[in-house]
Amino acid sequence: MRLNHLADPGSGGGSSSGQSGLTSTPAEKQAAAHAIEHDIEPGTQKAGAMTDHETGAVVKAFGAKDGHGWLTSGAVQKAHKTWGEQVQDLMNLLSADKGALRAANTTLQGTDVDVAAGVREPSVLDQYSQPPQN
Repeated sequence: MRLNHLADPGSGGGSSSGQSGLTSTPAEKQAAAHAIEHDIEPGTQKAGAMTDHETGAVVKAFGAKDGHGWLTSGAVQKAHKTWGEQVQDLMNLLSADKGALRAANTTLQGTDVDVAAGVREPSVLDQYSQPPQN
């Protein structure tokens, strides 16, 4: 593989055919990040919170009224805590994915520029061997 030239800024790749080896364009990445932020995250947060009221009612209904409650109350409470942790983990993952999508184009272009800066054109002098050292 040989780097012949840098890609145009924002083109997403440097192949001579004009086609990128990436599976999506910067605009598609931005659209995906937007969808995560405005559709998926709010929907996930809403779905995660839907159980709060109902779970609280179950815990209260099966809780101790005369000093002896049902084991179901504690089990439901523990399951709800685990559910909340899983929802939070998913929210963190979505946030990380959103950030990665927004930074991907910048990261890839920066890598291309760094590699190009470290590559030099071959010189005609490269074909000659060094003189013997005495």
